[in-house]
Amino acid sequence: MSVASNGISLHVDEQGSGDLSLVFLHYWGGSSRTWRLVTAELAPRFHTVAIDHRGWGQSEAPGRGYALADMAADAEGVIAALNLRRYVLVGHSMGGKVAQLMASRRPVGLAGLVLVAPSPPSPMALPVSAREMMTGAYDSRATVEATLDNVLTAKPLPGELREQVIEDSLKGAPAARLAWPRATSQEDITEQVGNIEVPTIVIAGDLDNVDTPDVLRAELLSRVPGATLQVLAGTGHLSMLESPSEVAALIRGFCERLIL
Repeated sequence: MSVASNGISLHVDEQGSGDLSLVFLHYWGGSSRTWRLVTAELAPRFHTVAIDHRGWGQSEAPGRGYALADMAADAEGVIAALNLRRYVLVGHSMGGKVAQLMASRRPVGLAGLVLVAPSPPSPMALPVSAREMMTGAYDSRATVEATLDNVLTAKPLPGELREQVIEDSLKGAPAARLAWPRATSQEDITEQVGNIEVPTIVIAGDLDNVDTPDVLRAELLSRVPGATLQVLAGTGHLSMLESPSEVAALIRGFCERLIL
């Protein structure tokens, strides 16, 4: 369905029901479909809301406005439009950094924070030349496949999932594809994340080459009060596609504790 938020139209996939909602934010290159294997396991118990960020999936793609604050405002507008009274933010990679900013503002109704292979609150530690190379990662099927095989995954994805990732990556609007490596990934929210006060779990793949467990320990867990880390064996950056049942189980357990 489409939801009007922050002056644009965003595509939202809504499933399940329950008093606790789970709001899913995807990575740079993904869409709400990135979460579909996880939400399929959680929706019988929880109300799940997966959002296509601006410029990705089926959401509107303005020519500008791809800062963390813009994407946070988009998600906040969806939460308000759907009247979510108690919810958990679940963010992956870029979406994880957006979720950190949102949680740092201590919004009414936020019950918990799940960060899956999140981009740390500090600027991405890559030189300008490497970040410029990233801007071409989704230019063609060949570049997406190379990124998928050499950077994003440790496990080969089944054919259908592989095609989904390729399609989502190629569908990204030019402004959205360029904004993350050139600007948004360099935003520094290290001071803000110290304000996060809700229970927080960080889920990382032990073979993640993008945001390694060691980087997350140093740059994120050291700054978010009370955050805990769960590491998935044999898993890369796209853990919700590589190890969906394990990710769903960790999220389910975390949320069940919030209900008790």
